[in-house]
Amino acid sequence: MIKEMKIVVVGATGLVGKVMLNALLERKFPFTKVYAVASEKSIGTKINFNNSELEVIGIKQAISLQPDIAIFSAGGSTSLKWAPEFAKAGTTIIDNSSAWRMHENIKLIVPEVNGSTLTKEDKIIANPNCSTIQMVVALAPLHKKYKIKRIVVSTYQSVTGSGVKATEQLKNERNGIKGEMAYPHPIDLNCIPQGGDFEENGYTTEETKLVYETRKILGDQSINITATVVRIPVYGGHSEAVNVEFENDFDLEEVKKLLSKFPGITIQDDPQNNIYPMPKNAEGKDDVFVGRIRRDFSQANSLNFWVVSDNLRKGAATNAIQIAEYLVKKNLVQSKSIEI
Repeated sequence: MIKEMKIVVVGATGLVGKVMLNALLERKFPFTKVYAVASEKSIGTKINFNNSELEVIGIKQAISLQPDIAIFSAGGSTSLKWAPEFAKAGTTIIDNSSAWRMHENIKLIVPEVNGSTLTKEDKIIANPNCSTIQMVVALAPLHKKYKIKRIVVSTYQSVTGSGVKATEQLKNERNGIKGEMAYPHPIDLNCIPQGGDFEENGYTTEETKLVYETRKILGDQSINITATVVRIPVYGGHSEAVNVEFENDFDLEEVKKLLSKFPGITIQDDPQNNIYPMPKNAEGKDDVFVGRIRRDFSQANSLNFWVVSDNLRKGAATNAIQIAEYLVKKNLVQSKSIEI
């Protein structure tokens, strides 16, 4: 007898969906069968996967297959409508949209940080925003040791975080081609201080996500957070300048030691030799890279650091696959057994 592990990727033809499929293979996830799901217009098309082709199927057919895990990257409205239907069929859902993140009874998971809170009863699990994931990975060991009071974060986000249309806009502009615009302004040779939509308070939806998601993942509603999101003309990943004030003072070498020992973090902090994290070097990698680690001398118990990660991988696809890996490792999904 072996366990059959059926996996569905919803939104398999999108930027993140394709990376999810690759990550399943690269990380040697123990699947028996993978199904690719996309919109009706894509049904019947073929996707290269594992030296063969996957035929894209519709979402209703996918539910009828009663998969063990469904990984969603198809937008909030799709997740709100169909995730509960998968759950009724006994499937565990990992959702990459913002649809379920702030629901009180839905867990928002970064496995290294709060994976231990998951149980078999968690049938819908939310994957955080890309910029939140990399920041909380770096903050988690420091919060545990020194307790965070306040965070000031400015993000410098890759166009890949806005999807295919934005990526094409940057490519078109660099090649002198007039094409469809994903942003309200040119992005090449430019920085756009907007991520998401503006709210009445002057902040954007992307900035608000950083605030509420960080508190939820770290399990501390007392943390004061303010954020500014900037879109920049790069492909490789998101960068963040983080200033954090702690309740307790810290030793800088101990900070570096805590970060270097935490799963998923790579320290790149040798400024004298021009070594620090950059999106160009983070692209295609799963780690969160931390550097420019230094004390903030303008305020007591305060630290500055720079964090970079590939937003399509750890910021989305890899984190989702890591959640699935955790579920399997801890026997939190009930796989069917088949004779061989």
